Amino acid sequence: MARRSTRPLGTTMLSTVRPSRMSKLLGCTAVAAVATVGLLSGCSSSGSSSGSSSKSTGNASKPVTLTFWGTYGNGGNKAQTGALSQTIIPAFEKANPNITIKYVDIPYDSLLQKLTTSAAGGELPDLVRSDIGWVPKFAALKVFAPLDQKMPDFSTLSADTYPGSLATNKWGDHYYGLPLDTNTRVLVSNTTALKSAGISAPPATFDDLKADAPKLAAKKISVFADSGLQGWNVYPWIWSAGGAVTSPDLTKATGYLDSPASVAGVQLLVDLYKQGAVPNLIIGNKGAVQTSDGLPKANYANILEGPWMSAIWQGQYPKFAPTYSQVPAGPGGSISVVGGEDINLTTASKNPDAAMKFIKFTQSADYQMAMAKTGQMSVVKSLDFQEAAAVPAFAPYIKQLQTAKPRPSVPQAPAIDTALQNELTKAFQGSESVQQALSNAAKQIDPLLTATH
Repeated sequence: MARRSTRPLGTTMLSTVRPSRMSKLLGCTAVAAVATVGLLSGCSSSGSSSGSSSKSTGNASKPVTLTFWGTYGNGGNKAQTGALSQTIIPAFEKANPNITIKYVDIPYDSLLQKLTTSAAGGELPDLVRSDIGWVPKFAALKVFAPLDQKMPDFSTLSADTYPGSLATNKWGDHYYGLPLDTNTRVLVSNTTALKSAGISAPPATFDDLKADAPKLAAKKISVFADSGLQGWNVYPWIWSAGGAVTSPDLTKATGYLDSPASVAGVQLLVDLYKQGAVPNLIIGNKGAVQTSDGLPKANYANILEGPWMSAIWQGQYPKFAPTYSQVPAGPGGSISVVGGEDINLTTASKNPDAAMKFIKFTQSADYQMAMAKTGQMSVVKSLDFQEAAAVPAFAPYIKQLQTAKPRPSVPQAPAIDTALQNELTKAFQGSESVQQALSNAAKQIDPLLTATH
């Protein structure tokens, strides 16, 4: 997950899985399907406005090689690197014979530092698959180019992406990339655990969650579990309660993060925690049962998780059949958080026109559907039906993405997560009220929102 330091912005370890490092965990999902990912011709029939790889957008006047840094191979993910190297890149190069793509796979935990040091040393690639939480930082440092100013068809391509995913590329008045893949969190439930307590369906609302808690407690089952108190964890509850994290212009948290509605969203979790219905995993107890094990073992009845867990459970708990549904709705509706990666053009690229041809190709059905087969959710709205048909497990996530929101897209996003974790832990432990904790966090976050580095 950028997830954490920055991982909370993208993805992390199984128990705290965050959105950006989805690729680190995904691989297992359709390894078999990847063998059939010779789908470049089959997928190009989609009506995606992104265009098809079968039609070259014109060749470079002379042969060029583009260097593309990414993290598709994290966790030994041969499914994604295989699709990229054996199917996707060859198809692009065939359509653009004077452009060669040199993909360099870098461990997720190393890429952020490598980008930082390479920027200082002037040794950047042409293209980067970056965690969504990194874009503001490198936009502010002028490492990433403002794509909305450079790319002629940016407006057409961006209009066909999810608003929450597109927003992760915005810094100031410009967009410094396009969404590449996405994910979100939905409610994942152990129906056997629910039925053991006489509960027929997963909780659809805040009230359902509260009503289910004592019934499950009687069976020594936690109604809900999570593995942290950063934005990835708490924003769905704040937004679904009708609250907000910052002002619309991302300049102030005070008055928003600590508003009555935001307080109510977090208070729901604190109350359940104090009842013993939420385990202390949520405040960082590393000895607690992780969500990836606790749900299939019926320690927990419900968790919020991303689409990568399906493949993991298939391998570790083959008999476990979880139920996927929307985040429990509060006064603000059912709203989750956006994760994923973006694709960015660096200002150091000596071949920006060729690089932008590849960026356009990443928005096509050929690229998006090939990666969907390996567990990467598409960012292109017009591919929703095609994607759901190809990977049925994505259906509840596609629905949740319609209302999912991004975390604050600012360079200091990791520090915001730290402030939330530290202050909210006090609220769960009882040394501060939720109101005090969120007000204190908001005061710390206010200057972070306007910091430029």
